[in-house]
Amino acid sequence: MGTKKAAFIYSAELEKFSYPADCPFNTDRAGQVRKILNSMDLLSGDNRSEVAPVPAERVVLKKFHSARYLHALKTAAKGRWDTEALNMGIGTLDCPVFAGMYDYGVLATGGTLTAAKLILSGSADVAFNPSGGFHHAGPEHASGFCYINDVALACTILAEEGKRVLYLDVDVHHGDGVVYGFYDRPDVMTISFHESPGTLFPGTGSAEEIGEGLGKGYCVNVPLPVGTYDQVYMKAFESITLPLIGVYDPDVIVFELGADALAGDPLAHLCLTNNAYAEIIEHLLSFDKPIVATGGGGYNVENTVRAWALAWSIFAGAESGHDMHHGVGGVMLESTDWQGGLRDRDFAVSQTQREMVVPAIEATIEAVKANIFPIHKL
Repeated sequence: MGTKKAAFIYSAELEKFSYPADCPFNTDRAGQVRKILNSMDLLSGDNRSEVAPVPAERVVLKKFHSARYLHALKTAAKGRWDTEALNMGIGTLDCPVFAGMYDYGVLATGGTLTAAKLILSGSADVAFNPSGGFHHAGPEHASGFCYINDVALACTILAEEGKRVLYLDVDVHHGDGVVYGFYDRPDVMTISFHESPGTLFPGTGSAEEIGEGLGKGYCVNVPLPVGTYDQVYMKAFESITLPLIGVYDPDVIVFELGADALAGDPLAHLCLTNNAYAEIIEHLLSFDKPIVATGGGGYNVENTVRAWALAWSIFAGAESGHDMHHGVGGVMLESTDWQGGLRDRDFAVSQTQREMVVPAIEATIEAVKANIFPIHKL
């Protein structure tokens, strides 16, 4: 695998916006990631670059969202919204109205579309927008802190350019906005790993949801039980995702790297370390496909920031030669003396946890294989 041209998508303009103080979604995470990477000198040289996002144009936003919805969103951001807007999810507890809401969504989305353009032009092999990943937004509906669906738009733009797109979502919440946006299409395969719909928002994403029409078999949902830990998660990932990527042979991968599946996230119940994310990224890079990567959920801010900084270090080919396998160290103390701080410690797994999780994971793997694999002759 050769050296990758890696682009980190960021602008201080994104720091001007914030959700209400009582909302769990933190827009400062991308800036904190950048601060760590800059302190480690991981944003320049060796085929690395930092690229500012270009705000998404309305004509592009309309490739996924309706004009009516965009108008309601923009109007609400100015402090005016009505019952129709509320029916679209605008102004609810999980999608509150705040100053700059529309402009933030347009700029964050522009970051992911900037990443896609860098991939299409060959200017980058991997482009990472930690301010992206708003996978719950629908064509006419805000949901789960998401107003404009940047990843669905990126998939759309790439598909319009004739690319076969593999959308991989490891956010702990089902990537419903993207999944249902491409539910009947074979040119975008969606794979979502998420906590079981029986225990977590948005309550969708069973293994039986496999797409319809021409898209049957191109929607892959992998629901995971409470308490899922690295080893069993990776067994599911390697058993399901790797064969499907191999047979689908995408031209580009869009990767939503929500960090809320990490242990200690206050809004979910899985028990991963960021070492699992690192393994996933290494697997993806081994396919030698261009990657558009985004952030997503992640409500333990320190854990999320460290996970995304680690992800970039692997995307940018900077991890080799450093001992990054030991707990919290110099990075979190704003020192570059010990880069091992990016890697989580391994967590002990109790026998009770294994007995609860392993059978459920095995059943999910078998269900996905039974529902999906025959369609692709696997």
